[in-house]
Order: sequence, then C-alpha cells, then structure tokens
Amino acid sequence: MSATLSFSELRDLLEAIFLRHGTSPDVAAILAENCALCERDGATSHGVFRMQGYVDSLKSGWVDGKADPLLEDVAPGFLRVDANNGFAQPALEAARATLLEKVRTNGIALLAIRNSHHLSALWPDLEPFARQGLVALSAVNSFACTVPHGGKVRVFGTNPLAFAAPREGADPIIFDMATSFMANGEIQIAAQKGEALPAGAGVDASGAPTTDPRAVLDGGALLPFGGHKGSSISMMVELLGAALTGGHFSFEFDWSGHKGAATPHTGQLLVLIDPSHGGGLPFGLRANDLVARMRASGVDRMPGERRMANRARAEREGIPLSDDVLGRLYAYAGRSEDT
Repeated sequence: MSATLSFSELRDLLEAIFLRHGTSPDVAAILAENCALCERDGATSHGVFRMQGYVDSLKSGWVDGKADPLLEDVAPGFLRVDANNGFAQPALEAARATLLEKVRTNGIALLAIRNSHHLSALWPDLEPFARQGLVALSAVNSFACTVPHGGKVRVFGTNPLAFAAPREGADPIIFDMATSFMANGEIQIAAQKGEALPAGAGVDASGAPTTDPRAVLDGGALLPFGGHKGSSISMMVELLGAALTGGHFSFEFDWSGHKGAATPHTGQLLVLIDPSHGGGLPFGLRANDLVARMRASGVDRMPGERRMANRARAEREGIPLSDDVLGRLYAYAGRSEDT
C-alpha cells in the first residue's frame, strides 16, 4: 500500500519533524525543503530515507539544530562560514546574499563551510545558482567508510562532487556523484531490500570483495569508483572539503559517544563562476552546442534529466510514499495520519 502527498504536504510534515526534534524554525524550514526536494526528484537515498539519521543525530546531541552560522568575509572572492556544529544548508543560506554579491563583482567566489553537518545530496545546493546563470561546483567529505585504492583501512568518505552549469532556454546540466563506487545511502537501501551489490562496490571486514551490502556496512568498507582514478578524486574532495575549509577529515571526528549519530561532522566547499566574463559566445549557447553534439553521438539522457522527469511526474501525480514510511514520518512528528 502507498499514499501520495503533494510537495507542500511532504515539506510541511518534514518541517514538523525537525521542529519537534529541536531545530529552530529557520533550520526546520531549510532542511524540510531540501529533503522534500530530494524525495520529489527521485533521489530517494537522500530523501525521507534520511529522516531517521536526522532525528537520531538531533536526539543524541551530536548536531546543534539551533546553531547560528558565523559569516567571515576574508577576501574579495573568499567567504567562510563557521556552521557552529549546525547543518551545512543553513550555513549556505546565511552566506547566499554575500556570495552572490562577490561572484557578480569579481566573476568568481568561493564559500568554505566548516564545523558543519551535511546529510543530503549536493545538487539542491547548486541548482538555484545554475538557474541564476552561474557555473557552480561543490565538494563535501563524509565519514570514513571508503578504502583508498591500494589501502586496507577506511580513510575517505563517500565524498561527493557536484557540478552545475546553466543552459540557454533549458534546464541546467547538473551532476552529483559519490567518488565511492556507490553512495552509502544506496548501500543501506540495498541491505533493507536484501539486494546484492554490483561487483567492485565494497569489501567485507576481512578486506575480501563482497556483494553483500550488510557485510559492507558491518565492519566492511566501500571502494572508490574507477580504482586509482576515483581514489584520487576522493582525496581531492578531502582536501577541498576539509583541509581548505577548516573542517574535519572524514577520519578525524568521533561520534561514538553519541548513540545514533549519523550526520558527518566535516566541511563543504562551494565555488561559483559568473560565465558572462568568459570569452566567445554566451556560455548557455555554448553549453547547448555541446549537448547537441552529445545527443547526436547517441546520448539519450543528459545529467540531471531523470531528476527533471521525476519532478514533472511528482508535480502532476504527487509524491508516492509507502504506508510504512508515511507512518514512521507521522510518528516522528508525534501525530496521527488523521491530523
């Protein structure tokens, strides 16, 4: 059995959950919007599936749901935010106006968020900037769950890297990818469903290759995608997301004293570029030229198009949730489905 909610209904329910578990109203609104966006667009490993992690992290005291981000304007093109042990998305929101002013003035701007928790996808952070005509790049490290190529011990997180670019008269190009073989949330979903992982996704506690998601989660580890190539990109994300921002590396924080904690306490880097300062034809037209040639080569789906299709379907038909999932959400919110 399943139920269908509109985007606003789901967002309001999630906001009630965040408020009940100790966030400020502003933080609740930002996180609820973000989580509902992911569910609406089919990014289910980062949608309502993450609510238990949010709730448990808040209940354990691991993350401060009422933290006030501290903005630090340190250079013409460089902005820092200390999230004060709060979530990364409110820190980004606190910096948004100044960041946009910097990129419009200087042609490029960098935001370094530290002391922050990010438990969502990266594309919701970038899409609004691309829709404003900006090129955007972001990296965030995670908790240690991935073995570097040639190593034997978990060092890296899933360490996603995301990129967004505007197009003329079309939705932006956006990709958001883990540098591990799979996102950790996808491993957890596979374990819940009893599904096997693709070969090369991870190893068990002894370091032997495995396709059992539970073996990966129970003392095992993920592997980087593409061997040494993905491992090098994951290393870059650690340096950008932690060393440059002032955040923790994926292996540096200890949440063992906070039962149920699930949010990585790391950092996030975001770079914006105003392509109107570039040479040649307008960037959006050049982006369309590249897309046209890719389609002519046989590519039938560009990065981000599946999300856009899911979004359009959800706007027409609503967002489907199983009765079990919806029941858990109402329980988190402390109310019955009839209210």
